[in-house]
Amino acid sequence: MSEKDQFKEQLQQVSRLVNGIMVIFFLMGAVVFYIMIDPELSLFKKEEPATYVTITPEEDDFDKIENGIHVRTGLKDADGLMTVVNNCTNCHSALLVTQNRMNEERWRTTIKWMQETQNLWDLGKNEDIIINYLVTNYPPQKKGRRGNLQFIDWYELE
Repeated sequence: MSEKDQFKEQLQQVSRLVNGIMVIFFLMGAVVFYIMIDPELSLFKKEEPATYVTITPEEDDFDKIENGIHVRTGLKDADGLMTVVNNCTNCHSALLVTQNRMNEERWRTTIKWMQETQNLWDLGKNEDIIINYLVTNYPPQKKGRRGNLQFIDWYELE
């Protein structure tokens, strides 16, 4: 064999080797790409029949009462509760109702003020039911002086 033929043979061997290495790298790249897309290799796993679970949604009981407290609003369970819930919590939180502990006269004045300035509708006979509920369950409290301040981050004056 001449040097030229020998060189061509070696060149073909190198070419086959490079092609083989390229094919191996291509296959490895394809495997890595597949693993990135499907890390659990689900194509090679035996499929198990799907099991269906029936979930029945829990219906919220908006008028649920636990330990004498209306769960949704936090108001005490007593006569007139639902009238208060239906008329008062349409516009504001029940917390606003419970923090304003007033007597009958002040509640009437407050309701009149809300009707004049805040577009509260005429409560009719429900007004007496609402006021009776509020005065009975959330009467005014005598507080005396202010309570101690807690959780205050004090600092030195310079």
